[in-house]
Amino acid sequence: MEQLKVRGGKPLQGHIRAAGAKNAMTKLLVASLLSDKKCTFFNVPNIGDVEITVNLCREIGSEVLWDKTNKTIEITTTELKTSYIPQRYSGSNRIPILMIGALLGRTNEDIIVPTIGGDLIGMRPVNLHINALHKLGARIEFREMKKEGAYFAQAHEGLKGAVIELEYPSVGATENTILAAVRAKGTTSIKNAAIEPEIIDLILFLQKLGANIMVDADRTIRIQQAHHFQEVEHTVIADRNEVASYAVAAISTKGRVFIEGAEHLHMIAFLNKLREIGGGFSVKKEGIEFFHEGTLHGGLHLETDVHPGFMTDWQQPFVVLLTQAAGVSVIHETVYENRFGYVQTLKEMGADVALFTQCLGGKLCRFASNNHLHSLVVKGVTPLQAKDIWIPDLRAGFAYVMAALLAPDESTISNVEFLDRGYEEFVGKLTALGANISRHAAPKKNPGQSKTAVRNLLAPADGAPALS
Repeated sequence: MEQLKVRGGKPLQGHIRAAGAKNAMTKLLVASLLSDKKCTFFNVPNIGDVEITVNLCREIGSEVLWDKTNKTIEITTTELKTSYIPQRYSGSNRIPILMIGALLGRTNEDIIVPTIGGDLIGMRPVNLHINALHKLGARIEFREMKKEGAYFAQAHEGLKGAVIELEYPSVGATENTILAAVRAKGTTSIKNAAIEPEIIDLILFLQKLGANIMVDADRTIRIQQAHHFQEVEHTVIADRNEVASYAVAAISTKGRVFIEGAEHLHMIAFLNKLREIGGGFSVKKEGIEFFHEGTLHGGLHLETDVHPGFMTDWQQPFVVLLTQAAGVSVIHETVYENRFGYVQTLKEMGADVALFTQCLGGKLCRFASNNHLHSLVVKGVTPLQAKDIWIPDLRAGFAYVMAALLAPDESTISNVEFLDRGYEEFVGKLTALGANISRHAAPKKNPGQSKTAVRNLLAPADGAPALS
């Protein structure tokens, strides 16, 4: 295990290139399993979650050539050597459950995938996936298996198109249903579907592969059965979460950073909120430049939401930015009920933040009256102090790095592996921008709780498997 040493007080200045999107690339690899044709991907991010997904694909028979220098992957799954994902992948990330949708139309064998993992940010009901796949003709059940348990799925009689209405526009459930529907007989309609840019990127890839997929203005996605597949070349979209993270880091440190490859269309909600508090940005042909252009002012009201709303993954670094904005701002989290687990550490660093169970927003959300701390009030400007920090999840991790960059003394940040999952070469990028940050081997005994202890602390009380 490794740690970061961060000494703040320096503005970030310079030019970086946005990596390919984690939440697109991992799903594209799974989608390639639908056919036996070669799929070539460009702008592939060199991150932990892609590494895990590549290993999952190899496990079931994919041949993968990953050129990390040129950021390309070639993957071909001529035949499946197994439809069983070993238990050692249990809890690694949320990808194994998506393999059910991709494999149901490709094999008559039972598909066995381990329980899912990912950040501990709230419940992610797997029933949304299971109910949708059931309507397509799949049989899925959870069975106790060794210590973790696994999902067993099969469609011995084949899949058949259906009309499916999701209770909530879940990204994962939408993706899983699309993947299964590509090989289902007839036409499938998904109502109240998620329409995030990463899902549109998945649809574009599947159209190249041979599928007919349409997206209507009312959040309905229609998929016709694909009968023939072909080889595909596909460039992965830029990671909008990475772009937002470096954008607020640049502005909060009173710096100026140009992010090559940042896509304006995918950042509209973020840019609007940035402008409301006085953050500077300039959209150019090659990307977006972010800069500090004067006093930041609070008074912001922000609600996270599904696309095209303000992403839940943007709010953690944005809260750190708001500690440097004069005035009081309100954040209402409507996507995950435990997304503010990182706040206590910010308070210990000097942030003036209070949490509330009430919906402090323009609308009641699905967490109303459930006693979840899902609203936040932050007051700035507050100076932040260095601290020894333990990272609990991916986005909180970057928020802590941001906070450390604002503190004049040295902070030590442990559990860096979370950042490796989603931020490509983040130490190198921050160093190139002038940050005083370095990576070191951690002592044998890390401060704070172990990952297992943190997982046990935040896991659902009934132990139910969860997924978004």
